[in-house]
Amino acid sequence: MKDCFPILKSQRLILRQIVESDLENVYKGLSHPEVVRYYGVEFNSLEATVEQMNWFADLEKNGNGMYWAICSNGDGSFMGAGGLSDLSQKNKKAEIGFWLLPESWGKGIMTEGLPLILNYAFDILGLHRVEGFVESKNSNCKKALEKLNFNWEGRMRDCEIKNGEFISLDIYSKLSNE
Repeated sequence: MKDCFPILKSQRLILRQIVESDLENVYKGLSHPEVVRYYGVEFNSLEATVEQMNWFADLEKNGNGMYWAICSNGDGSFMGAGGLSDLSQKNKKAEIGFWLLPESWGKGIMTEGLPLILNYAFDILGLHRVEGFVESKNSNCKKALEKLNFNWEGRMRDCEIKNGEFISLDIYSKLSNE
């Protein structure tokens, strides 16, 4: 990992380090029923959301990945978060993850922001593979990955339990040479 957290920019977006002042926005997102419907965690208090903030910080500190705050390049407003986890330099791969506040849905934010993360993963970190594990019922996320030319590799049926029920995960990947 780099010593200085990278800032990534596009025409409409700036991706920057998640900081303590983002806590309320992270809580707003990760406590919203529609946001966490297909996300792996949810929180019911600001205090509990500190756990997620620590996870973001530990990713980079331990070299396991990094997450960015996805913000408007105009007014700096927080829209969501995205990044890399389970980073393995040995195997030259990482898992991509992301979420947006509902008011940012349907505006092409992910199809503009994720390429910034992918370019960083491939060009700066030297990764060969970025993979995404998506709940099979999460059609919006699957559409975003397909727009970015991720390849569907298959489905792990009933592989996890969420809210007391089995869920299936679809596996997507993108290679550096694609």
